[in-house]
Amino acid sequence: MVTPTPLEAELLEVAGSVPDPELPVLTLQELGVLRAVHVHDGDAVEVELTPTYTGCPAVEAMSLDIERALRDHGVREVTVRTVLTPAWSTDDISAEGRRKLSEFGIAPPRVRPASEPVALTLGPTRTGTPAEPAGEPVRCPHCGSADTELLSRFSSTACKALRRCLSCREPFDHFKEL
Repeated sequence: MVTPTPLEAELLEVAGSVPDPELPVLTLQELGVLRAVHVHDGDAVEVELTPTYTGCPAVEAMSLDIERALRDHGVREVTVRTVLTPAWSTDDISAEGRRKLSEFGIAPPRVRPASEPVALTLGPTRTGTPAEPAGEPVRCPHCGSADTELLSRFSSTACKALRRCLSCREPFDHFKEL
């Protein structure tokens, strides 16, 4: 991995401060979709952006917002390039991003230990509640209870599920683990 120059680090901060268009409580840096900023020929900037999933409709809005932020910062030529490798994972959401999601009323994705392999089971499509990884429940962001149920596998966006707390009875979004 190449260490960014001081200018690239500065521009990464500017681009990273752009709010996510679907979850404006998070910045692109906190969401973990901003991969790198490269400066070419002094004033041409290339930004690497990884979508949360292939076909994510927010990528175009993210790209335009990044271009606008960097141009407002004095950059004349900005190119935002979508990179799919390495793929984005909910593990890329920062601790601050997870805290903000919870404060906003969205249960953050559960964290897998770094050494744990990602389990993959192929089989027929299931419509029931998916197994909880490592026995860790989805906690209610309102009251903290682990007694929650899945209402719908999809919520306001494809990357979130709709759940309800059985203790406080409040519905909430859960950012699904990928």
